Amino acid sequence: MSAHFDRFLAEALTTDRETDGGLAKEELYGLYTSWCLINQSQPEPAEALWAALESHRIKPDNNTLAMSGPAALDYIVCSSPDLA
Repeated sequence: MSAHFDRFLAEALTTDRETDGGLAKEELYGLYTSWCLINQSQPEPAEALWAALESHRIKPDNNTLAMSGPAALDYIVCSSPDLA
């Protein structure tokens, strides 16, 4: 797996919080694109993200992940502009 996805996993996702079922695929990819924007990096296609997650034994459509870090804030604000 590339260092690009390793950084995303380390900086934007956590399993240290209790969740109500983890993140949906749409949320995962939205968080990933927010992380890429913040890091001035070109996003890879969704399929590449799914493969990267699966290489860490994380199922994109059935996980216990929670958002973390600046990308989480960016994603939440961008997906719910009425909160800003």
